[in-house]
Amino acid sequence: MSARFPVENGELIVGGLPLTSLAARVGRTPFYVYDRRLLDARMRELRQALPEAVEIHYAVKANPMPALVGYMACLADGLDVASGGELAVALDAGASPQCVSFAGPGKSVDELAQAVAAGILINVESLREIRVLAEISQRTQANARIAVRVNPDFELKMSGMKMGGGPKQFGIDAEQVPDALVEIGAAGLAFEGFHVFSGSQNLQSAAICEAQTRSLELVVRLAEHAPGPVRTVNLGGGFGIPYFQGDRPLDLAPIGANLASLVEKAKTALPNAQLVIELGRYLVGEAGLYVCRVVDRKISRGQVFLVTDGGLHHHLAASGNFGQVIRKNYPVAIGNRMESAEMAVQSVVGPLCTPLDLLADRMSLPVADAGDLVVVFQSGAYGLTASPTRFLSHAEPGEILV
Repeated sequence: MSARFPVENGELIVGGLPLTSLAARVGRTPFYVYDRRLLDARMRELRQALPEAVEIHYAVKANPMPALVGYMACLADGLDVASGGELAVALDAGASPQCVSFAGPGKSVDELAQAVAAGILINVESLREIRVLAEISQRTQANARIAVRVNPDFELKMSGMKMGGGPKQFGIDAEQVPDALVEIGAAGLAFEGFHVFSGSQNLQSAAICEAQTRSLELVVRLAEHAPGPVRTVNLGGGFGIPYFQGDRPLDLAPIGANLASLVEKAKTALPNAQLVIELGRYLVGEAGLYVCRVVDRKISRGQVFLVTDGGLHHHLAASGNFGQVIRKNYPVAIGNRMESAEMAVQSVVGPLCTPLDLLADRMSLPVADAGDLVVVFQSGAYGLTASPTRFLSHAEPGEILV
């Protein structure tokens, strides 16, 4: 999984710099680093594999670092946000309000008012949101742009996290959507389309194709009740990246072929609709590294521990405490000893007073000591902002885009 980052003289090269030089430039460890070259490459791969008619949106929740969001705003066709804070980041990044959408099951009145004032598309997830938006629109004379987020009557198979199907806090149940559309029409809100997001972190292209096909079929049925033409259909994402040994990268070719077929179907069934896919992890996850420094090498009853200045407070997912049922090691390396032949079974732990602070459990790694740099790959998504940074009051890590 380190293949996306070149190695020279035994060191990872990140953003054109040897890792030790990059660490000196940052001035401290730990830090996250995101490589523009890999962001560009991933978007090129997608553009080549998917139909030109399908828009690619970046889901800001995956990584809301302002500099990265600004860069993604130039690469992607739109940004999807999940809070008022993320909306502010998106607008500060220069994204056009016409190309920003807002989803989330618990939007506050203030967030909804902020979204209406900004002129972005709001994916409503309850009748309460529709009614609040009707009041805001009437009071401010600024008509809310509305899409209905649908909780579908199916699930994304083999999904790491299911966000649709069955009882869910996300979206409006498909069978309740016709009544919601009637209410949107009666309120005179600016209806634009539908949003169906079934799940995330899926490495099975067949499952993603099935979910996209069924999502479009569902939208076509629901469109019969719409108060106006369907102008946008967000088919969600679900594209996964390989984290663990045995994971195979997602095959984009079948997804591209299936989307091409759906584009043709939409031309007939929904002639005014723009098809959108919403990706976060897949766009940025493999472009990011978490880097921390070994501060101590300890041996306890025969087991080697590399104690670092980083840990679960910065990277909860890598510790195995962010959704893993059975803990597995993220891909980890000693970034300044990539070509060392002297290997040993070692555990990488952080400075926190809990046995949960574990970045690598008994992995075969180059023999390392104090001063060496530990690298956690696949760290561009759901890293810093998905972690309990205030735990034990250690300093937050740095973040850079190179």
